[in-house]
Amino acid sequence: MQRFTELRVWGEAHALVQDAYKLSLGLPKDERYGITSQLRRAAVSVPSNIAEGTKRASAREYARFLNVAEASLVEAEYLLMLARDLGLLPATEVSPFFPRIDRVARMLHALRKSVLAAAEGERQDQGAPEAGATLDAGCSTEERRAPS
Repeated sequence: MQRFTELRVWGEAHALVQDAYKLSLGLPKDERYGITSQLRRAAVSVPSNIAEGTKRASAREYARFLNVAEASLVEAEYLLMLARDLGLLPATEVSPFFPRIDRVARMLHALRKSVLAAAEGERQDQGAPEAGATLDAGCSTEERRAPS
């Protein structure tokens, strides 16, 4: 597997964490153990799970860690919305995060699907029957999308 620091999605998520930390400095001090802590934890969880997943023994495990990263990203997105809606952070400072979050989410989803496809290949190489397998299970996504 690729070293996590070589993954574009990890780099984007890492940059997002750094900016989320800077943004969270503007939250009220009484939110130190509330939204501030939760936002930082959720943001850090994204690149952390990407990194940890790369060292898992199987592609399925890696995909599971990527899914956890996706969930943490959505949590961070919600916390930013909440901070904005409660008036704790100005919308002008929070709004630029949403397109970046969307980009990371799309990248994570694509990587997870690719890893799951590799897991399918591992499974087929081991001769294990796939539940609900179809004749096109071995085709790439592009081949399945192509009109017949």
